[in-house]
Amino acid sequence: MITLGELAQALGLSCANPQLPITHITADSRQVQPGGLFVAYRGVRVDGHRFIPQALAAGAVAVVGEQDLRLEVPYLRVENARQAWGRLCAAWEGYPSRRLGVIGVTGTDGKTTTANILTHILEAAGRRVGLLTTVSARIGTETMETGLHVTTPDAAALQRYLRQMVEAGCSWAVVETTSHGLSQWRVAGVAYDIAAVTNVTHEHLDEHGDYAGYLAAKGRLLELVAASPAKRGVPRGVVLNADDGSYEALSRYPAPRSLSYGIEQGDVRAVKIAEEVAGLRFTVHSRLRSPLSIRTPLRGRFNVYNSLAAIAVAFLLELEDEAICAGLEQVSPIPGRMERIERGQDFMAIVDFAHTPYALQAALRTARHLSAGRVIVVFGSAGLRDVAKRRLMGEVAGREADLTIVTAEDPRTEDLEAIMAESVRACRAVGGRVLAEPDRYRAMLLALEHARPGDVVMVCGKGHEQSMCFGEREYPWDDRVALRHALDVYLGRTDSPPPFVLPTSNVPN
Repeated sequence: MITLGELAQALGLSCANPQLPITHITADSRQVQPGGLFVAYRGVRVDGHRFIPQALAAGAVAVVGEQDLRLEVPYLRVENARQAWGRLCAAWEGYPSRRLGVIGVTGTDGKTTTANILTHILEAAGRRVGLLTTVSARIGTETMETGLHVTTPDAAALQRYLRQMVEAGCSWAVVETTSHGLSQWRVAGVAYDIAAVTNVTHEHLDEHGDYAGYLAAKGRLLELVAASPAKRGVPRGVVLNADDGSYEALSRYPAPRSLSYGIEQGDVRAVKIAEEVAGLRFTVHSRLRSPLSIRTPLRGRFNVYNSLAAIAVAFLLELEDEAICAGLEQVSPIPGRMERIERGQDFMAIVDFAHTPYALQAALRTARHLSAGRVIVVFGSAGLRDVAKRRLMGEVAGREADLTIVTAEDPRTEDLEAIMAESVRACRAVGGRVLAEPDRYRAMLLALEHARPGDVVMVCGKGHEQSMCFGEREYPWDDRVALRHALDVYLGRTDSPPPFVLPTSNVPN
């Protein structure tokens, strides 16, 4: 049990009736029970202040909000109720991040992979690590899936995961930290020690307005590191990509310590890069240490950057070279990231999460290195999201692939045909060969029908995700399962119906 006074203290406030016991806290009026504290904030679609009467009727004994209100129960007024909700969740769980070293990994692309590499390095160094990504939460020996179109979990779930990490004996938490999680203050109350930024490219402008807003959201992680209290024996600092366009702006943020990385420039650089069948091989040069020879099963030049980000963090932590090399060599494949689907076909089939112009270009260029054959790509663009990306991805596919098949990818309540048409026009405008098929499963079959021995067929955009949104409803979907089935149909091994059934239109429901 926790008192209202203790929760008010987490917000830097005083309150009437500080000894009032609080049985639970929630930002959902439907979950209020007698003795609860209700937090009202302005959401993406609705304003939680509208539901204060329902919360009181259900038994809320205190309320937090932004508006100037007089209530029959103690009311804590704050400037930013989203931020307050994050801090309250941290207090409710006993401030677990204060008892862990916390590494936040942010950026447009490569967050999940970088977080996984870091976890392997830390474990190779003998540290007990909790890992939280958009794919899964790994705490001790238990792995829990986190993703049906989620980004950073909401504040309550995030703090609960961190508490479980502490209870499991973890000394470090590696947290994939998205721009949505930062801009919506889901991570308020997390005492970050280290921030690692992969890159900041064209994405999520629907949420942040423009690139400057998107960059500022990423910069909030650096601000949280600078504001976090020092922990005994835990290094603090920021790791930035010196080759990325975000570097100049992000390097201006105050930081306890800063390290940069890159291929062209940076404190930690990769040279002698070789892409082999077994993965990547390169040498790390740094003013901090002697040259370090790296081998990893990861593929693609973009994974050199992800590896360097993790290595730079390891340098900040002063981990031994042996642990760094072992972690990178032992890193396991990331679900839905350049994941090969093998059913005995005479060409390569790959599922990748690439859903931004930069990531799509990197994935297609990697595919070009994997085979002397042609590259065929299947991709789409999401509805109600960054509109300009549709054209940019069409242009990338037109330049980098031999055949592009544009299809559905979470159209939501937008017109699917109109979304696809933008990418198709852009692909043709740069001389690309393109087909359109709104049914994502049939688009896969179409790609397989055009494949020849030695080609690479890539299905991009969904990766590990396990649903697709039509209208306002999530339908079960997994690119990997669908592509396996499509390959079996292509090879004549089955005539069973597709594993998933999606709507034939995206009419709101």
